Amino acid sequence: MEKRILGLDPGLAILGFGAITCTQSSTKVEHTTVNMLDFGIIRTSADAEMGQRLCTLFDDLHALIEELQPDLVAIEKLFFYRMSSTILVAQARGVLILVLGQRRLPYVEFTPAQIKQALTGYGNADKSEVQEAVARELDLDEIPKPDDAADALAVALTAFYQM
Repeated sequence: MEKRILGLDPGLAILGFGAITCTQSSTKVEHTTVNMLDFGIIRTSADAEMGQRLCTLFDDLHALIEELQPDLVAIEKLFFYRMSSTILVAQARGVLILVLGQRRLPYVEFTPAQIKQALTGYGNADKSEVQEAVARELDLDEIPKPDDAADALAVALTAFYQM
């Protein structure tokens, strides 16, 4: 049985996505294989007005979900660092949650510390350690680029580990 998990690293300027497939070859969970399906970013132009940027996210997320057909979506929770950035990311997350609701897709959310813990065993791991773990776990020759896409794959892997 195959399950597709779409990981999302929300952002207004750049929204990272990473999709994995989990295939259970027998009735034992130990025989589950995980492979990368796709990764990338959805980018909005800083020159566009806010409404247009949110429409771009809305339309591109619908197209991405239509293409990848995920069974579950995993989202990185907001991390508060600068109020102006947090508000912009929150608006993008609102569009993301709306799209998932329209598609009736189940989703789970993880904090950055939960993602770091799941991939490295250490909740305060740095970004490079998490990215190296993504490449290792998915048997990739190199770390996916850009960082937002690698982060989204880390979110998807965290959801897989929680299953």
